[in-house]
Amino acid sequence: MTEAVPFWQGRIRHLALGGALTLALGAATAVLSARPAWQSVAPGDGLLRLSFTHSGARVCRDRTPEELAALPRNMRTAQLCERARSAVRVELDIDGVAVFSDDVSPSGLADSGPSRVYQRFELAAGAHRITLRMRDDPAADDFTQRAEFDVVLDPGKSIAVDFDATTGRFFIH
Repeated sequence: MTEAVPFWQGRIRHLALGGALTLALGAATAVLSARPAWQSVAPGDGLLRLSFTHSGARVCRDRTPEELAALPRNMRTAQLCERARSAVRVELDIDGVAVFSDDVSPSGLADSGPSRVYQRFELAAGAHRITLRMRDDPAADDFTQRAEFDVVLDPGKSIAVDFDATTGRFFIH
């Protein structure tokens, strides 16, 4: 009677070649991940990113007593609001110079989603004064949120400006 040979013993050459190939690909990936050296900004510069998501106000009106009486009891809400949200007006000044000013439209097919802002600015390393203004309600006469920051940007570093809707403030991280 012949002895049973484990299935892998006849494939040692294939397993060794597969291991060597895997090791070579892993080493090549490690080498190419560090070379060539790549920088996203020019030497001596830093990056400021304005990146946030915020929903504009909805346009609502009060229903008349006649409109309320005509509705079934379970649908009697005092206000009627449009599904679409308003655009968000954002302005950014760096060192007193206006660098970004836009009415950012809401997202979604029905314009019912939040407005999304992403802009990047390459700046010379050093101290900068950042001024932000935002209006999320078209009925407001002036901007509803304002912020000023003094930042020091290191060469090759990135600073992000974000907005926290729960507190209603801009912040830097």
